[in-house]
Amino acid sequence: MRWQNLSTLVILSLTLFGIAVGRFPVLRMNRATIVIVGTALLVFSGALSPDQAWNAIDYRTILLIFSMMILNINLGLAGFFKAVTLKVTHWARTPGQLLGLVIVTSGLLSAFFLNDTVVLMMTPLVIEICRHMNRDPVPYLIGLAASANIGSAATMIGNPQNMLIGVTSGIPFFTFFTRLAPVSVAGMMIIWIILKFLYPCELKKERLQSAVDLKFRIYRPLLHKCLIAIGLLLAALFAGLSIVLAAFGAASFLLVTRRLKPRRVFHEIDWSLLVFFSGLFIITRCMENTGVGMKLVKSIGDIAHSSVLCLTVVSTLLSNVISNVPAVILMRPGIASLANPDRAWIVLAMATTLAGNLTLLGSVANLIVAESAEKRGVRLTFNAYLKAGIPITLLSLAAGVLWILIIRI
Repeated sequence: MRWQNLSTLVILSLTLFGIAVGRFPVLRMNRATIVIVGTALLVFSGALSPDQAWNAIDYRTILLIFSMMILNINLGLAGFFKAVTLKVTHWARTPGQLLGLVIVTSGLLSAFFLNDTVVLMMTPLVIEICRHMNRDPVPYLIGLAASANIGSAATMIGNPQNMLIGVTSGIPFFTFFTRLAPVSVAGMMIIWIILKFLYPCELKKERLQSAVDLKFRIYRPLLHKCLIAIGLLLAALFAGLSIVLAAFGAASFLLVTRRLKPRRVFHEIDWSLLVFFSGLFIITRCMENTGVGMKLVKSIGDIAHSSVLCLTVVSTLLSNVISNVPAVILMRPGIASLANPDRAWIVLAMATTLAGNLTLLGSVANLIVAESAEKRGVRLTFNAYLKAGIPITLLSLAAGVLWILIIRI
């Protein structure tokens, strides 16, 4: 028994280390494959039975993420993100206005669609717009990434960790939105102020040389259908319907089509993220079954019960050590055990999302922006992002803590 407990702890430690680092030296493994191998070892070592592993997976969360992916993919294929970005940035007359419009567009879109999808679609457009106007793309790309993270904090469907919290907590969609939307608005203002301070030459008040007039194609039948699906989804969410059922219904509506081949949609789905989530549920269940896991659950429960600031600090640190999604899954049992956990869920959603702005490696959205920009000849370095990321994170977290204390959830 002691040998089995020791082997379980070793497997869990190596898996969590791999998740934190993102890969193992020499081996070509990403976080998804690391989690798959870790769960396989736990099952084969007897730490969990196959039935316990299957039962650990929260299928509601997986279905919600899958459904939102289908919606976002259809929007991308219809040209929705391109149309919104180019239409909005067309109004910019100064560099400061252009930065503000990029931040607001990214933040608002990320609140209701996955932030990773938003930056994936917007990064090439922002670079093309900056080149068209002879601007340095770096501050605008930082604004894009940071606002996508902060904007996604406003709703349960803005990012994967919020989806998990939304499914687990049972907090109504509208209640969640009213608690965290003001934090997102304040955060977007902070991003603009910080970047204006850090890039005074690029963002000085002057008239832009030319308006943006880039050509793009919209598939109107699909776009109209997507807009109907979005309207039905939002109406259902604000009416209090389960976020899983609302998203699944919208996704199913979009899959009934004569024009779009299903394989085009399924080809774009991020299957590795779904596998990663599934494996994390199994890893967490195994941790709960160990003595260390029980102590962790109790400690997190005590921290969540103690103060908003303590929970914010712990959530921020853990999110930057092992990433925000694993942090939420690890902290979920401790918060769920509280007598009145609603405030803790809101704090956890706020802190783990805003913490992603601390470094370039803090969130998937940041990495997508950096990698997409590099493919187009623009370098967004770790240090350049860190210079803005530290004050943006600290000030937005401070604003979030202050707001939650004021409204007394």
